[in-house]
Amino acid sequence: MSGPAGDRPAPRAARLVSAGAGSGATAGHADGVGDPVRVMVGLGRALDSAGLRVGPDRVAEAVRAAVALDPTRRTDLYWAGRLTLCANPDDLPKYDAVFAALTAGDVPRLRPRPQHLVRAVPVALAVPDAGGSDDEETEAAADTVLRAAASTVETLRHKDVTTLGAVERARLDQALAALSLPGESRPSRRRRPSPHPGAVDPRRTVRALLRSGGEPVRPRWTRRSVRPRPVVLLVDVSGSMSGYADVLLRFAHAATRRRGVRTEVFTLGTRLTRVTREMAGPDPERAMGAVAAAVPDWSGGTRLGVLLREFLDRWGQRGVARGAVVVIMSDGWERDDPALLGAQMRRLALLARRVVWCNPRAGRAGFAPLAGGLAAALPYVDDFVSGHSLAALEQLARIVAGVEVRGA
Repeated sequence: MSGPAGDRPAPRAARLVSAGAGSGATAGHADGVGDPVRVMVGLGRALDSAGLRVGPDRVAEAVRAAVALDPTRRTDLYWAGRLTLCANPDDLPKYDAVFAALTAGDVPRLRPRPQHLVRAVPVALAVPDAGGSDDEETEAAADTVLRAAASTVETLRHKDVTTLGAVERARLDQALAALSLPGESRPSRRRRPSPHPGAVDPRRTVRALLRSGGEPVRPRWTRRSVRPRPVVLLVDVSGSMSGYADVLLRFAHAATRRRGVRTEVFTLGTRLTRVTREMAGPDPERAMGAVAAAVPDWSGGTRLGVLLREFLDRWGQRGVARGAVVVIMSDGWERDDPALLGAQMRRLALLARRVVWCNPRAGRAGFAPLAGGLAAALPYVDDFVSGHSLAALEQLARIVAGVEVRGA
């Protein structure tokens, strides 16, 4: 913390926080602050300078919390920031100190942000820290940040995941954690009530007649219900896939969050490992740690034909793959005879509803399916897609959902 605010001009965001916290305000009294966005941006900058990891996503949640409460109350601002900007109990003393200092008018020196982080901030949070308060200058700066942010996000979506830096990789992990993966729907044997004319529901119609004492009533109708198809993901974790395995497993973790639908995840290397239970937790970092501990053949060789036969004998033939959307995430490098993989792919195609092959190397320039295993498997693949980038994984999610078809 530095000296009083009178020693030097306070940055604009910090002045807004100081005004929002108002040293003369007490709980339950308004202090005249009407823009929770600028208040929380300033508070986030101050906490970031104090050593707390406060990113744009946390600041956005703080803004939503402040709007849901009362941004003109000092107490509501305090709790909105504390519940969203603090990640663990160790952050609470620093948060209290920073908030108290800003309330008293003691403005901390804000460290400059790297340019790539400034460009990545959403336009709603991109408030200049200093300079004039002219509305036209603010709108121009916001428009510049919006264009830069859109360009950065679009570039990240199409970048190969093996070329991303630490900051870009963290943003990619956040995007994968928020990815939804609905399954392709199928007709169910169950029927449910329908408000529209169709098949008559005799039981509900008779019950309505009994309730009316035998007087004529409007017939009750029913319709066939639908449910998502099960999804099976086979992720290659061999040495040739070491640069993509973690990202593909995070994609698989997003797929397992679907409630009420069976989603199975297996890893392929020198042995077959079922990791569905390790993927069950909501936290992707814990799930990745559990998978790393459960998979003994990480970055080893590849035996796709033998392992696919084991999967079909132990799991697929018993019902896991029947009528399911099966996604194989591999580059197709086979150590054994490719003819064995071709025979097992034929078995799989007869069991599954659709077979999708995701090859991250397909996104590279000049790619051709020359690997022996991939060439033997492609005749039995319904959809072929690259999984080298966020955009490619989003396309894979649409294919699994049945809203897009990309033939092999």
